[in-house]
Amino acid sequence: MEREYILYGGDLSYFSRKLQAALRFYGAPFRFERKAPELRETIEKRSGTHQVPVLLTPENWMIADTTPLIALLDGRYPFRRLVPAGALGVLVHVVEEVLDEWLARVMVHYRWHYAESTRHAVKRMTGREISLAQAAEAQIANWGRRACRATGTESEHQQKAAEEEYQSILGALESQLETTRYALGDRPTAVDAVLLGGLRAHIDEDPTPKAMLQAYPRVIDWGEEAADRWDGGGELAPFPESTPFAEHVFEIAREAYRPFVLGNATALARGEKAFVVPTYGEETSYLARPYPEQSRQLILERIRNQLTAEERDAVARWLEERGLADAFLP
Repeated sequence: MEREYILYGGDLSYFSRKLQAALRFYGAPFRFERKAPELRETIEKRSGTHQVPVLLTPENWMIADTTPLIALLDGRYPFRRLVPAGALGVLVHVVEEVLDEWLARVMVHYRWHYAESTRHAVKRMTGREISLAQAAEAQIANWGRRACRATGTESEHQQKAAEEEYQSILGALESQLETTRYALGDRPTAVDAVLLGGLRAHIDEDPTPKAMLQAYPRVIDWGEEAADRWDGGGELAPFPESTPFAEHVFEIAREAYRPFVLGNATALARGEKAFVVPTYGEETSYLARPYPEQSRQLILERIRNQLTAEERDAVARWLEERGLADAFLP
């Protein structure tokens, strides 16, 4: 009998729910446990991070970071892998990257800039019922607003643009689900896992975005039930055409994510703590953070080390055509 994994995370955590969705797609035996206070020190010492999720494997390894975890699990469940080999795998990885590193800021905005959503989150996290006024003053809410500043959604203009951007993604997914079972075809990928993480931890949970979500009934059904009904079959749309949903994400990557991730890389190289780049027509300040650059480097390593010469040439042409070569081409 296959030994189980233990996912230590939180119900309201974007990446915890992403990994939960991935483990369901793999058909892996696992249980989801909250990161209890009495386990905190051990988990953080062994995993090397205070963040969630952390996965305890059957070998007693304790590993954080969903992207390399999915690579590990792909090797263990090769017939259910969520990032395919070859050029198509690069395409999947780029879409996942944008949703991981750019879409998360929208989730943070919805939760910590709307008092009703903040109150709901504080109640879920602490078990305490608080007023709207208390929600605005809560310590965790102050952390949340600092996270919003760090990720560029402090101004009203950026908040409005971030919401419109996310609603455009929901609209693209709603249309995509008319013709395919998942975002990139008729089988799931890491892209679907991160989309489900956002829906289940934030959008279908927090009152403000949940009201907005009602305009997308296919997405609601997919997030609540349909996405989990995968039988292991189906095909992905081919490289380089992919799906209209993927093309929509590439447009966001070119216009918004690319300037951000290159600005972040430059700031880190110069030892700067923050940087400013144009985002949706406004000069916007971001905290320079190591992880987006580490994550970007994983894509460069995939192109360098996991493709044939012919596949690298095809990926180079594809990235050039989409205006993303300077961000993702080694």
